[in-house]
Amino acid sequence: EAAREQLAAARGLGVRARLVLGVFRRSVFWRPVFAAARLLRASGLPARLAGTRQTAFSMGMVAATQPAAALNTATAPDPPRARAAPAAPGTRSETRGTVALFRGCVMDSLFGHVHDAVRRTLKANGYRVVEVRGQACCGALHEHAGARADAESLARKNVAAFTDAADYIVVDSAGCGAILKDYGHLLGTDAAARMAAKVRDVTELLAAAGPRTGGPLPLDVAYDAPCHLQHAQRIQAPPLTVFAAIPELRVRVLPGSSQCCGSAGIFSMLQPDMSRAVLDLKIQELAAATPRPDIVATGNPGCIMQIGAGLRAAGLEIEVAHPVELLDRSYAIGGVYTPDQSPRHCEAAEPPRQSGR
Repeated sequence: EAAREQLAAARGLGVRARLVLGVFRRSVFWRPVFAAARLLRASGLPARLAGTRQTAFSMGMVAATQPAAALNTATAPDPPRARAAPAAPGTRSETRGTVALFRGCVMDSLFGHVHDAVRRTLKANGYRVVEVRGQACCGALHEHAGARADAESLARKNVAAFTDAADYIVVDSAGCGAILKDYGHLLGTDAAARMAAKVRDVTELLAAAGPRTGGPLPLDVAYDAPCHLQHAQRIQAPPLTVFAAIPELRVRVLPGSSQCCGSAGIFSMLQPDMSRAVLDLKIQELAAATPRPDIVATGNPGCIMQIGAGLRAAGLEIEVAHPVELLDRSYAIGGVYTPDQSPRHCEAAEPPRQSGR
């Protein structure tokens, strides 16, 4: 990132990079773009048009943002096996602290179903989830591209929004989590460092809580660790702990799991040929896996879209989902909560208390 900052200062950013980063700079730009993508996704066209050419590959990326059908169609088994451990419907008493959800931009616009799963699973494991207003894009894409001033501007907005908002700040995007944890270094302020110290990936919080066991989900899953989770944040065990709470889930970590999928922020847009060359190695490994997985689980939106598009282009009927989606479905099957339980029931964070005059 430091090298890219110097390159950007010396050479400037390309037109495409400036356009993409400019869109993510302000919600007034990216919200309409992603709203259009949701409408396109709902039409079913991206799934039908997905393929190997660049435009068709982009359609595959949009199609990959929809919930995995394999999870939606999974149902509870016969009553005697309905639960692996006794669990009354509802949630645990909320004693583990208050959690503010970082919504982000891509996650909030295209992966709202993942946010919903995060809210439900955290509440089921004893956390109180609150909503924080005034959030902005995390700035990771800008920092990676060398546009440090833009990254700092977005970081300052988030620090102001999350100050004193909760005990923890939960993130379900590995890329966002990596830069949020680095805000102290990025901004060099005490406030930024205090905020960064509260940031947790959702699998970290769930693993700290156990998590409680759900119902059986008999699926073959290949776990692919996002680079920003495994290498940047050094988080390896928590996602596997989450999977362990799902009875009958057959999870494998393939040998190439630690390798990049080729998404890398906006790299797939700026260098599509090299990005696809990196992805092809991962797709080949998934195709050769025996038994072939029903789902690839990974905790970053760029990885979900990149791998999902690659699988469609290769004609492989394998879906991609966030790890917390699997736990969420297991909880619904196991009776931890009902499938139609309101996912957006979370409180607004109280504004920071002001000192007396």
